[in-house]
Amino acid sequence: KSFANLPVAFTNELDWPQFSEITGFLNSTIGGWTDSLYLRLRRRNRCNHRDLQNISQNGGSSGNLLYLIKSLARNQLLDNPAIVIYATIGNDVCNGNRDTLAHMTTPKAMFSNVLQALRYLDSCLPNGSHVILTGLVDGRFLWDNLHDRYHPLGQLNRDITYSQLYAFLNCLEVSPCSGWLTPNETLRNLTSERALQLSNVLKEIAGSEKFANFDVFYMDFPLRQTAEEWHKMGGEPWQLIEPVDGFHPSQIAAALGTSITWQKMLLEWPQVLGKENPFNDQIEAIFKDQGGH
Repeated sequence: KSFANLPVAFTNELDWPQFSEITGFLNSTIGGWTDSLYLRLRRRNRCNHRDLQNISQNGGSSGNLLYLIKSLARNQLLDNPAIVIYATIGNDVCNGNRDTLAHMTTPKAMFSNVLQALRYLDSCLPNGSHVILTGLVDGRFLWDNLHDRYHPLGQLNRDITYSQLYAFLNCLEVSPCSGWLTPNETLRNLTSERALQLSNVLKEIAGSEKFANFDVFYMDFPLRQTAEEWHKMGGEPWQLIEPVDGFHPSQIAAALGTSITWQKMLLEWPQVLGKENPFNDQIEAIFKDQGGH
């Protein structure tokens, strides 16, 4: 029974898209609550029911997104416009190589990869769609808030800190991000510098490139605002990081990030979200919840 859920966990790559910031649709009973762009869009317009796709994988960089994006299911002529969130978060600078800087995406490659992806989207998205490019995270947040804390494996005997875990993963060359999960402050700063350069590439594309079937927007990754919101709620920064891997955003971070992204859209790009559907109550009365999601 202990391992009964392993097939589900592995097929989800030990991630939970059903609880995520963009496509979450189930109530989370562990580690926080679920709030997502999809759930808010569904409340705004019941015609968005079950209209979501999570095209992603662990380590999804701008390079391998060129292959992943081809699994997008949208009929250009018959379907409604789509909202596409393009977010590699840290994957273009994160790798487990000893010479990690040499294996990071360059600004030139980033520009090429993103432009190729957008051209592909232009060939398959219905007219009137929207694409939001999300900047890379500043991963110094990880070391700054976790390195001297005990990992769950070391909490009982107080013998394994996150810095020790990161060192172990680096030694095995399986670190998810040897540029940020390191005691080397210079390397952490250089990794963040590259991440900022890549974010600026995304910003440049959003400001200068035009496409036939969608408009393009840029937003920074909302980690700073998320941490501020969580602090106001009485939380600690380390609670925004997944405790087991000490790397990914936690369920709380995902839910809070949704609110920040939604407010930005509502204030700056309301056309992306569309108008509230005045027939929501009637739709719900007629179709019920169709067995949930």
